[in-house]
Amino acid sequence: MNIFDLNYLGDDHSFIAGVDEVGRGPLAGPVVAATAFLKFDDFSKISRLLSDLQGIGITDSKKLTAKKRLKILQLLGVEVDSLAPGEKYLLREESSFTLSFSISEVSPTKIDEINILNASLLGMADSFICCHDGEAGILLIDGNKTPAGLPDIILAETIVKGDSKSVLIGLASVIAKEYRDGLMTRLGEQYPGYGLESHAGYPTVAHKAAIVKLGVTPIHRRSFRGVKEHV
Repeated sequence: MNIFDLNYLGDDHSFIAGVDEVGRGPLAGPVVAATAFLKFDDFSKISRLLSDLQGIGITDSKKLTAKKRLKILQLLGVEVDSLAPGEKYLLREESSFTLSFSISEVSPTKIDEINILNASLLGMADSFICCHDGEAGILLIDGNKTPAGLPDIILAETIVKGDSKSVLIGLASVIAKEYRDGLMTRLGEQYPGYGLESHAGYPTVAHKAAIVKLGVTPIHRRSFRGVKEHV
Protein backbone atom coordinates (compact mmCIF):
# COMPACT_ATOMS: atom_id res chain seq x y z
CA MET A 1 0.00 0.00 0.00
CA ASN A 2 1.50 3.33 -1.05
CA ILE A 3 1.78 5.83 1.80
CA PHE A 4 1.82 9.36 0.40
CA ASP A 5 3.48 10.88 3.48
CA LEU A 6 6.61 8.72 3.13
CA ASN A 7 7.48 10.39 -0.17
CA TYR A 8 8.51 13.52 1.72
CA LEU A 9 10.84 12.02 4.32
CA GLY A 10 14.60 12.37 4.23
CA ASP A 11 17.44 10.92 6.30
CA ASP A 12 17.83 14.13 8.30
CA HIS A 13 14.22 14.21 9.46
CA SER A 14 13.22 13.14 12.96
CA PHE A 15 9.50 13.86 12.53
CA ILE A 16 6.77 14.27 9.96
CA ALA A 17 3.60 16.17 10.76
CA GLY A 18 0.37 17.05 9.01
CA VAL A 19 -1.74 20.14 9.71
CA ASP A 20 -5.21 21.18 8.61
CA GLU A 21 -7.97 23.59 9.61
CA VAL A 22 -11.75 23.57 9.56
CA GLY A 23 -14.34 26.30 9.81
CA ARG A 24 -13.25 28.92 7.31
CA GLY A 25 -16.72 29.32 5.82
CA PRO A 26 -19.06 29.66 8.83
CA LEU A 27 -20.58 32.93 9.98
CA ALA A 28 -20.08 32.02 13.64
CA GLY A 29 -17.57 30.29 15.89
CA PRO A 30 -13.79 29.94 15.74
CA VAL A 31 -11.66 28.46 13.06
CA VAL A 32 -10.03 25.30 14.43
CA ALA A 33 -6.73 23.74 13.38
CA ALA A 34 -5.10 20.46 14.33
CA THR A 35 -1.66 18.93 13.85
CA ALA A 36 -0.87 15.22 13.81
CA PHE A 37 2.78 14.85 14.78
CA LEU A 38 4.81 11.67 14.21
CA LYS A 39 8.24 11.68 15.85
CA PHE A 40 10.54 8.74 15.11
CA ASP A 41 14.01 7.36 15.67
CA ASP A 42 13.92 4.83 12.85
CA PHE A 43 12.50 5.82 9.47
CA SER A 44 11.79 2.19 8.60
CA LYS A 45 9.52 1.62 11.60
CA ILE A 46 6.78 4.14 10.80
CA SER A 47 5.49 2.69 7.53
CA ARG A 48 3.39 0.11 9.39
CA LEU A 49 1.85 2.76 11.62
CA LEU A 50 0.91 4.99 8.70
CA SER A 51 -0.46 2.00 6.83
CA ASP A 52 -2.59 1.06 9.86
CA LEU A 53 -3.95 4.62 10.07
CA GLN A 54 -4.78 4.59 6.40
CA GLY A 55 -6.42 1.21 6.85
CA ILE A 56 -9.00 2.48 9.35
CA GLY A 57 -10.30 4.93 6.76
CA ILE A 58 -8.57 8.20 7.61
CA THR A 59 -8.99 10.77 4.84
CA ASP A 60 -10.43 14.23 4.28
CA SER A 61 -13.00 14.72 7.05
CA LYS A 62 -15.50 16.19 4.58
CA LYS A 63 -15.64 12.83 2.81
CA LEU A 64 -16.56 10.98 5.99
CA THR A 65 -19.85 10.81 7.84
CA ALA A 66 -19.96 11.92 11.45
CA LYS A 67 -20.44 8.27 12.43
CA LYS A 68 -17.30 7.25 10.55
CA ARG A 69 -15.24 10.10 11.99
CA LEU A 70 -16.29 9.21 15.51
CA LYS A 71 -15.50 5.54 14.89
CA ILE A 72 -11.99 6.45 13.75
CA LEU A 73 -11.38 8.57 16.83
CA GLN A 74 -12.77 5.86 19.09
CA LEU A 75 -10.32 3.38 17.56
CA LEU A 76 -7.53 5.83 18.34
CA GLY A 77 -8.78 6.46 21.88
CA VAL A 78 -9.57 10.13 21.32
CA GLU A 79 -12.32 11.58 23.52
CA VAL A 80 -13.26 14.71 21.62
CA ASP A 81 -15.28 16.30 24.43
CA SER A 82 -12.24 16.25 26.71
CA LEU A 83 -9.90 18.08 24.31
CA ALA A 84 -8.63 21.60 24.91
CA PRO A 85 -6.65 23.99 22.70
CA GLY A 86 -2.98 24.35 23.47
CA GLU A 87 -2.52 20.85 24.88
CA LYS A 88 -0.43 18.03 23.39
CA TYR A 89 -2.12 14.61 23.36
CA LEU A 90 -0.38 11.27 22.91
CA LEU A 91 -2.00 8.79 20.51
CA ARG A 92 0.58 6.02 20.09
CA GLU A 93 3.99 5.35 21.58
CA GLU A 94 6.54 2.63 20.88
CA SER A 95 10.28 2.46 21.33
CA SER A 96 10.92 3.89 17.87
CA PHE A 97 8.14 6.48 17.51
CA THR A 98 5.49 8.62 19.17
CA LEU A 99 2.31 9.89 17.50
CA SER A 100 0.69 12.93 19.11
CA PHE A 101 -1.63 15.77 18.19
CA SER A 102 -2.83 19.17 19.30
CA ILE A 103 -5.62 21.57 18.40
CA SER A 104 -5.93 25.34 18.36
CA GLU A 105 -8.77 27.85 18.08
CA VAL A 106 -8.77 31.33 16.59
CA SER A 107 -11.68 33.37 17.87
CA PRO A 108 -14.26 35.25 15.80
CA THR A 109 -12.83 38.51 17.16
CA LYS A 110 -9.35 37.59 15.91
CA ILE A 111 -10.79 36.47 12.57
CA ASP A 112 -12.40 39.90 12.18
CA GLU A 113 -9.11 41.56 13.11
CA ILE A 114 -6.73 39.70 10.75
CA ASN A 115 -9.14 38.10 8.20
CA ILE A 116 -10.06 34.45 7.83
CA LEU A 117 -7.06 33.39 5.73
CA ASN A 118 -4.55 34.76 8.21
CA ALA A 119 -6.57 33.36 11.09
CA SER A 120 -6.50 29.90 9.49
CA LEU A 121 -2.74 30.09 9.00
CA LEU A 122 -2.26 31.35 12.57
CA GLY A 123 -4.28 28.43 13.90
CA MET A 124 -2.23 25.93 11.92
CA ALA A 125 1.03 27.44 13.16
CA ASP A 126 -0.16 27.45 16.77
CA SER A 127 -1.27 23.81 16.71
CA PHE A 128 2.02 22.71 15.17
CA ILE A 129 4.19 24.69 17.60
CA CYS A 130 2.34 23.05 20.49
CA CYS A 131 3.59 19.64 19.28
CA HIS A 132 7.08 20.63 18.17
CA ASP A 133 10.02 20.19 20.54
CA GLY A 134 12.78 21.67 18.40
CA GLU A 135 13.49 18.70 16.14
CA ALA A 136 14.30 18.99 12.44
CA GLY A 137 11.64 17.54 10.22
CA ILE A 138 8.88 18.15 7.72
CA LEU A 139 5.43 19.66 8.04
CA LEU A 140 2.79 18.82 5.44
CA ILE A 141 0.23 21.62 5.13
CA ASP A 142 -3.18 21.32 3.55
CA GLY A 143 -3.65 24.01 0.93
CA ASN A 144 -1.27 26.33 -0.89
CA LYS A 145 -0.21 28.77 1.84
CA THR A 146 2.54 28.36 4.43
CA PRO A 147 1.89 29.77 7.93
CA ALA A 148 4.27 32.43 9.19
CA GLY A 149 6.36 31.89 12.28
CA LEU A 150 7.46 28.30 11.71
CA PRO A 151 10.96 27.45 13.02
CA ASP A 152 13.78 27.63 10.46
CA ILE A 153 14.63 23.96 10.99
CA ILE A 154 11.24 22.96 9.61
CA LEU A 155 10.75 22.04 5.97
CA ALA A 156 7.20 23.03 5.09
CA GLU A 157 5.38 21.53 2.12
CA THR A 158 1.99 22.81 0.99
CA ILE A 159 -0.27 20.20 -0.61
CA VAL A 160 -3.48 21.10 -2.39
CA LYS A 161 -6.21 18.69 -1.26
CA GLY A 162 -3.65 17.29 1.14
CA ASP A 163 -6.32 15.97 3.48
CA SER A 164 -7.27 13.45 0.77
CA LYS A 165 -3.65 12.46 0.07
CA SER A 166 -1.72 12.53 3.34
CA VAL A 167 -2.85 10.27 6.17
CA LEU A 168 -1.41 12.69 8.75
CA ILE A 169 -3.19 15.71 7.28
CA GLY A 170 -6.32 13.58 7.05
CA LEU A 171 -6.02 12.64 10.72
CA ALA A 172 -5.60 16.31 11.65
CA SER A 173 -8.68 17.09 9.55
CA VAL A 174 -10.82 14.49 11.32
CA ILE A 175 -9.75 15.64 14.79
CA ALA A 176 -10.31 19.32 13.98
CA LYS A 177 -13.71 18.66 12.41
CA GLU A 178 -15.08 16.58 15.27
CA TYR A 179 -13.73 18.98 17.89
CA ARG A 180 -15.27 22.00 16.17
CA ASP A 181 -18.61 20.30 15.59
CA GLY A 182 -18.80 19.42 19.28
CA LEU A 183 -17.89 22.96 20.23
CA MET A 184 -20.60 24.40 17.97
CA THR A 185 -23.16 22.04 19.52
CA ARG A 186 -22.30 23.44 22.96
CA LEU A 187 -22.45 26.99 21.61
CA GLY A 188 -25.86 26.14 20.20
CA GLU A 189 -27.04 25.52 23.75
CA GLN A 190 -25.54 28.80 24.87
CA TYR A 191 -27.05 30.74 21.95
CA PRO A 192 -30.34 29.00 21.16
CA GLY A 193 -32.41 29.76 18.10
CA TYR A 194 -29.61 29.90 15.53
CA GLY A 195 -29.38 26.17 14.86
CA LEU A 196 -25.65 26.08 15.48
CA GLU A 197 -25.88 22.47 16.65
CA SER A 198 -27.10 21.39 13.21
CA HIS A 199 -25.20 23.60 10.75
CA ALA A 200 -22.08 24.43 12.85
CA GLY A 201 -22.38 28.10 11.99
CA TYR A 202 -22.33 27.79 8.22
CA PRO A 203 -24.40 30.31 6.22
CA THR A 204 -27.52 28.24 5.75
CA VAL A 205 -30.85 29.87 4.92
CA ALA A 206 -32.06 29.10 8.44
CA HIS A 207 -28.97 30.61 10.04
CA LYS A 208 -29.23 33.81 8.00
CA ALA A 209 -32.90 34.11 8.90
CA ALA A 210 -32.08 33.67 12.59
CA ILE A 211 -29.51 36.47 12.44
CA VAL A 212 -32.14 38.80 10.94
CA LYS A 213 -34.66 37.81 13.60
CA LEU A 214 -32.47 37.46 16.71
CA GLY A 215 -29.49 39.67 15.93
CA VAL A 216 -25.74 39.15 16.07
CA THR A 217 -24.12 37.28 18.98
CA PRO A 218 -20.58 37.61 20.39
CA ILE A 219 -19.57 34.46 18.50
CA HIS A 220 -20.56 35.78 15.07
CA ARG A 221 -17.91 36.95 12.64
CA ARG A 222 -18.80 40.60 12.19
CA SER A 223 -16.63 41.10 9.12
CA PHE A 224 -18.46 38.39 7.16
CA ARG A 225 -21.20 39.13 4.67
CA GLY A 226 -24.45 37.92 6.15
CA VAL A 227 -23.44 39.25 9.57
CA LYS A 228 -21.94 42.70 9.09
CA GLU A 229 -25.16 44.03 7.55
CA HIS A 230 -26.91 43.35 10.87
CA VAL A 231 -24.34 44.63 13.34
